[in-house]
Parts: sequence; C-alpha cells; structure tokens
Amino acid sequence: MPSIAHGQGTTTYIVRPGDTLWKISVRYQVGLSEIIRANPQFPNPNLIYPGQKVYVPILDDVKQIENEVVRLTNEQRAKYGLPPLKIDWQLARVARYKSADMRDKNYFQHNSPTYGSPFTMMENFGISYRSAGENIAAGQRTPQEVVNAWMNSPGHRANILNKGFTHIGVGYAKGGSYGHYWTQMFIGK
Repeated sequence: MPSIAHGQGTTTYIVRPGDTLWKISVRYQVGLSEIIRANPQFPNPNLIYPGQKVYVPILDDVKQIENEVVRLTNEQRAKYGLPPLKIDWQLARVARYKSADMRDKNYFQHNSPTYGSPFTMMENFGISYRSAGENIAAGQRTPQEVVNAWMNSPGHRANILNKGFTHIGVGYAKGGSYGHYWTQMFIGK
C-alpha cells in the first residue's frame, strides 16, 4: 500500500492504476466524503490518475473512542451471558456519518433529514441485515458516560442486550450544540 506520512491527521496515498477514491476509502476504512473533503485539489473526484497524491484523513483518535464504546457495550453484554458484538467497520462508518449529520444539521432524533430512518440509511449504504437497531445520545463527554446513559434507559438497554444482534458500529462526532454526538448501530446477520 503506497503511502507516506503527511501532516497531522492525514496520510498521503499515491494513486495506482485501477484505483478510485471509493477503493481508497475502503482500504483505509474512511468515508468517501471525508476523502473528498480532504482533497479540494480534485475538481472532479471521479477522475483520479496514477501518480496523484490523495490525502486520507486518519481517524485513529475517533476510532479509539468508538472502540471503547464497543468494549464497554460488550462488557455489559457479558454480564448477561451474551456473546460480544463484532465490530463492522462499514456499519461504524454509517454510524459516524449519522453522528456528524446530527452535529452538522443541529438535530437529535433517529430520523435524519439527510438520510431518513436508520434502516433506510443502512440499506442505502449497502448494509444488509436480518434485524437492526440504533441508539443515539448527545452531550455525554466520555464512552463510559454514554454507555451508562444507554444502560439506564430501557429502550437503549434492550438494544445493547438484544440476543439477535451480532454486529455493531459506533460513530462519534465532537462539536455542535451538544458538544458530543454518539450513535450505536446494531445488526443481526
């Protein structure tokens, strides 16, 4: 994978024959819109050429926070004899979009003005599932605070402890009127 370090928060990828921004986003497990936003030098993001530099945002800090939410969630499931949920990076990407959308569009609800219901959103992003659910929260400053809040809410707790769910994606976005936005998306495959 040809890449070199570039500034804080990004890495530079050198385009190879056959690459698309979508393929690069999948390779780095970063959303396509984040790559497009980090590369204003491309007037048409559909046209990239071998040898060009693509700046890829590195979300290590965000992923670390999100993974801690997953760890704490699985800790709660273990207390009830339930198997751990597996991280689905594509579902996490969708959850991250949802959190960022709530922050950027200044709303707090399951139905997004941009993406529709959580289920429509998952389907539009190509996530297939037998069953699905979503928890959202805003204002909690840490993974522990948000998982505690969800566990103290019957509906959210039911999603966390749902035996039918096998995979999880967590999205975190900082900023906006609440300061912190959290989304857990669950699916059963």
